[in-house]
Amino acid sequence: MLNIRIAPMAFIAALSFAGAAGAQSSKSMSDMPSMTNKAPSASGSEAVTAELADGEVRKVDKENKKLTIKHGPLKNLDMPGMTMVFGVNDDAMLDKVETGAKVRFQAEKIDGKIVVTRIEAAR
Repeated sequence: MLNIRIAPMAFIAALSFAGAAGAQSSKSMSDMPSMTNKAPSASGSEAVTAELADGEVRKVDKENKKLTIKHGPLKNLDMPGMTMVFGVNDDAMLDKVETGAKVRFQAEKIDGKIVVTRIEAAR
């Protein structure tokens, strides 16, 4: 009869110990540094560091501060090649390119919008 009373107490003690051990291991995992490659973006938030994508400027819309670019895959955004309209992070970018120019650029998702954060002439 004594064994029947001790078994539930031992079971509860084991569960309490397992819960404390699990909480300890979760804490130590959250204290570990991230293994992803991150760098601060122009917006100040963290973003995955991206390679420059190849593209061709199809339209420069200075009034609306947008570029239309036919581009190859944007790996950091998991996006296939296509032609699309981008906002720009810096209005000065619009003066650096013209329609038909071959470019290399980086785009990031900032505040829910995909914007060009870096652009240069293709070599």
